[in-house]
Amino acid sequence: MIWVIVIGFFSGIISGMGIGGGTILIPALILILGSEQHQAQGINLIYFIPTAVVALITHTKNKNVLWKTAKPLALFGLAGAAAGSFLAVSLDADLLRKIFGGFLFLMGLSEVFKKKKQERMD
Repeated sequence: MIWVIVIGFFSGIISGMGIGGGTILIPALILILGSEQHQAQGINLIYFIPTAVVALITHTKNKNVLWKTAKPLALFGLAGAAAGSFLAVSLDADLLRKIFGGFLFLMGLSEVFKKKKQERMD
């Protein structure tokens, strides 16, 4: 139970920063708690709702939300989420894990090279 608290807390911090708690939550659920990929992603979706609400309230109060941009993104995001969830449940867990890992790897590379590019500009 202590691991659930630790994982929830640290992924909540990452969620509140707007980075995406799933980057911590999903690997932790799989590696530490032994969840299956589909289960970890399902738990992440439930976890996301209250953490997103809290973060949204905070960012709205600080005037960091552009509603004209956010509304159509959310609408089409719902359609994409429906398509993605149908796809995810039809994929083998190993393939789904590889796709998720590849996505995290590409995001990490993107951040590494973005920082190097910013350093050269300074």
